[in-house]
Amino acid sequence: MLVTVTITLKPGVLDPEGRAIESSLANLGYQDVRGVSTGKQIVLDLDEEDEARARQKTAKMCETLLVNTVIEDYEITCHIEADEDIG
Repeated sequence: MLVTVTITLKPGVLDPEGRAIESSLANLGYQDVRGVSTGKQIVLDLDEEDEARARQKTAKMCETLLVNTVIEDYEITCHIEADEDIG
């Protein structure tokens, strides 16, 4: 099962990369951009058929390694069809 973890900064945490992108877009003439926030996405190919167990395992990975829960939030999305190649 493919599992996607989307990691974003918590509200109020400074996002210098987002601010740099926002400033650069404004310099390029995109004056209608009202804000930019950055994050990251991690895709895991788990040898797991049960979605609940996949979510539980992934949440544990997030809490112990993948996410800095002090400053970051995360969202887990399971993809039942695991026929995509992530390599």
